[in-house]
This record gives sequence, structure tokens and C-alpha cells, in this order.
Amino acid sequence: MRIARYRIVAALRERGQQTRADWVERELPERMDTDKHVGLLATLRLDPADLADMPSP
Repeated sequence: MRIARYRIVAALRERGQQTRADWVERELPERMDTDKHVGLLATLRLDPADLADMPSP
């Protein structure tokens, strides 16, 4: 599954985690592979299913 970086940043900013959101913007690729970054998502307490890109019609 792939997640757009902006979705992760937005979720962190909604929780008031500005520093983490800034770090994600600098360090993660624009489209993140959840298989490769599962540990990071767990650390950030984000559920990939809530952030997943919607499939194209």
C-alpha cells in the first residue's frame, strides 16, 4: 500500500505535532510504501488504513 506524504503530515499537524510533521516533510518520499515504513507509522501512531490513497477510478 502507498500513502501520500501530505496525508501523514496533515494527520500529524491535526494532532499538534508540528515538529514531527516538519521532519516527515523533509525526510520521507512523496509517496511512502507502508511495507517499508511500517515501524515508522507505528511510532507515529498512525494507521495506514486511515491514510491510504484512494484507488483511481
